[in-house]
Amino acid sequence: MNRLRVALLYNLKYNVPLQPDAPPDALAEYDTNETVQAIENALLAGGHEVIPLEGDDTLVEALREANPDICFNICEGHKGDAREAQVPALLEMLGIPYTGSKVLANALSLDKAMCKRIWRDNGLPTAPFQVFCWGNEPLAADLSFPLFVKPLREGSGMGVNSRSVVHDEAALREQVQWVIRTYRQPALVESFLPGRELTVGLLGNFLAPGERPPSDLYDETGFHIFPVLEIDVSTVAEAGGLYTSHVKADDPLAPRYLCPADIEDALAAELKQLAVAAFRAIGALDVSRVDFRLGVDGRPYLLEINTLPGLNPTYSDIVIAARAEGMDYETLINEILNLAIERYGLLWDMGFVPRRSFCYC
Repeated sequence: MNRLRVALLYNLKYNVPLQPDAPPDALAEYDTNETVQAIENALLAGGHEVIPLEGDDTLVEALREANPDICFNICEGHKGDAREAQVPALLEMLGIPYTGSKVLANALSLDKAMCKRIWRDNGLPTAPFQVFCWGNEPLAADLSFPLFVKPLREGSGMGVNSRSVVHDEAALREQVQWVIRTYRQPALVESFLPGRELTVGLLGNFLAPGERPPSDLYDETGFHIFPVLEIDVSTVAEAGGLYTSHVKADDPLAPRYLCPADIEDALAAELKQLAVAAFRAIGALDVSRVDFRLGVDGRPYLLEINTLPGLNPTYSDIVIAARAEGMDYETLINEILNLAIERYGLLWDMGFVPRRSFCYC
């Protein structure tokens, strides 16, 4: 087995440069020492040399000095447009291989409306929606109350609170203006889906005709899909039935995580098929988590895709799903790395057939 120099790229919560008027949940997306140390330990156990690097404005010189073979990227980005795509763009410019999705897919996944437009154009189910840039736009004719309001370009439940579900015009305008003012970005308004919250994690990449899966872990299409996970927040009184940023970042063990979710086999199969379709539609790579809610009709609707899913060893959704299936944390982390190694055709004595002509379209 070849020992690779792996640069572990991250953004720790305590290193994020916050503005004085930053929203109260501004740090919800960023990682803890626990997560970074756990990933480092897993990569070391995989036989690699690990160089931990903060993904800030010192990263260019740090990468040149480190000269890694590949990067394990979990950077959220500190500021600016499409922040999750900034480190991938830098790595593309420097010609350094890295795990996970490339620039465009990371940018699309963070912009919920652009992502939903692509899904809608591909015939995938997602709730009707409208983007409010100023807050005084007329409500679209296909939207009716109750509605759900959240920031357009945030993750980890940022901007989601007890006022996010609105039942009338006055509440809608108030919450939209609050989002625009607090997060300095447009608000996404969509039909409220009152059903269960479900998520599907997956590993893999689309195989071109004639290509073989990287190992027996993956199916004939190139994917390994974890059991469906249900997040039940009914036990968290202050959450009001919503998976808020407070719950995700400050009290992540409060919800009940039910995996495999107690749902019919047909629904589980449909969710897994939709997760792969959503992943492929935006050109995601290696790993993602796809979130759903059930509508009043009992059908699943795509909420969003996280191309940089949380990897906390204790409470991150994809880690819980992997653990429920029997996959340990070390294996999960090294599978993500190995998918990227194979995708780039790096030398690796594991019986892989390098796919240098890899295409994710």
